[in-house]
Amino acid sequence: MKKRLVILTGAGISAESGIKTFRDADGLWEGHNIYDVASPEGFKNNPELVLDFYNQRRKQLLSVSPNKAHHNLTKLEEKYQVDIITQNVDDLHERAKSSSVLHLHGELLKSKSTIDENLIYTCTKDIFLGDLCEKNAQLRPHIVWFGEDVPMLEKAIETTLKADVLVIIGTSMQVYPAASLIDYVSENTPIYFIDPKPVITKNAFTNLTIIKDVASSGTDTLLTMLID
Repeated sequence: MKKRLVILTGAGISAESGIKTFRDADGLWEGHNIYDVASPEGFKNNPELVLDFYNQRRKQLLSVSPNKAHHNLTKLEEKYQVDIITQNVDDLHERAKSSSVLHLHGELLKSKSTIDENLIYTCTKDIFLGDLCEKNAQLRPHIVWFGEDVPMLEKAIETTLKADVLVIIGTSMQVYPAASLIDYVSENTPIYFIDPKPVITKNAFTNLTIIKDVASSGTDTLLTMLID
């Protein structure tokens, strides 16, 4: 039986594909206050602004491709059962043919009903005011906004509990509850942390390997360690 490899990914793995990490150094997202474009209150106050913000993000996503890091993770499936838990709302893991991807924060290429969260639709075009679900309610991006529950969190915890090896790539480990997943692996589980500016220190965990690198070349190193 293959060992189970659980991989937690953040914005850093998609940055090399040209996907902007939404939050700038000053805390703004593309010049907007974060809560104006990523909260239920923001959507209530100015739905057109919010829809346009995600329409632009969606267009950008459709213009880029998976990078070497995404493809390297697919190669790990030759030796391991690989489960990816991503904070990213893009579909680059899927396009790179990873077979098990769980999106904690939603998916940009999906929309959902504003009155029934179970009504979720494929969405590759713009969403406008007046675009309705089958229950005649406005559609919104299928994104987990600030102040909303993270519906996939329990499943992510269940997956992490079963990890034989944990890999963390391109995340600051400062966004909760995603950052708390590292606490669910057993004490001696090997952990690999790939980031050019790692925030985790070696003395924080017994079995931690830090690969101080960007995702593409960092996952090259990971492949050497885990497969070769």
